Amino acid sequence: MTGSSTNQTLSFLMRRFEESGIRPHTRFGQNFLIDLNLQRVLLDAAELGADDVVLEVGTGTGSLTALMAQKAAVVVTVEIDHRLFQLAGEELFQLDNVMMLELDALKNKNRLNSELLEAIARQLDVAPNRRLKLVANLPYNVATPILTNLLALDRPPHCMTVTIQKELADRIAAPPRCRDYGALSIWVQSQCRVETVRILPPTVFWPRPKVSSAILRITFDEVLSGRIPDRSFFHTFVRSMFFHRRKFLRSELLSAFKKRLGKPEVDAILVQAALEPTARAEQLDVEKMLELCEVVRAQLGD
Repeated sequence: MTGSSTNQTLSFLMRRFEESGIRPHTRFGQNFLIDLNLQRVLLDAAELGADDVVLEVGTGTGSLTALMAQKAAVVVTVEIDHRLFQLAGEELFQLDNVMMLELDALKNKNRLNSELLEAIARQLDVAPNRRLKLVANLPYNVATPILTNLLALDRPPHCMTVTIQKELADRIAAPPRCRDYGALSIWVQSQCRVETVRILPPTVFWPRPKVSSAILRITFDEVLSGRIPDRSFFHTFVRSMFFHRRKFLRSELLSAFKKRLGKPEVDAILVQAALEPTARAEQLDVEKMLELCEVVRAQLGD
């Protein structure tokens, strides 16, 4: 999804797009927020301040970008669509604290674009009190890798306030033993506090998506994150435990570490972690998954 502003009503957008001879591109997830009250909810939830370096993925028409620039130290905004990049440039060229990048925010599913990361690092290094925040109406097709990869950075965002599919928001906030609970739930909840700010119907976007959305605020917690000795290993470990969701943990461990752990070692790990051989990953809360991960890591000698 892409940005909104005090000007971004349906009539404004349709006129602006017609003048430019362009249409929203579905493959880039271009659904524009046209309810101005909800736009204010998104901005208020982000709590932007003068020390914030804001990352926006999906510049759109540049209108949300301009509003954030009024509050933040700098906005680094990324747009993959050349047509929208040019359109937004007409709105943003006078703002000296906006850095526009025409690129894909992702190098691949598991890695962010290095050019984007370098731009963020340069802005964070300008002053010691600067902190990174993600604020965006995220395109549906990249929301999960954007959030997970940002959280894996050495300097993860202080918070991420985003508009995403409600289904994805439900997965991120899900408790154990429910259908939505999985690797993404554990990865985010192991390091962050999660709050669903508002549920959004399809009617508040143009073009209308087929599903409901949500404004989600994800706040990084150094105390929670500090419990994880090796975040990279934990990230990979959690994903491997849900690779075959309905398999028993014993089978998942044997599959994930088949070249390094045999059946006796895996059985010993489950005993040490006080888990039954028939336990499944979806039954483990964050703390128990952390405990299991550390038992495995100790056994591997990593």
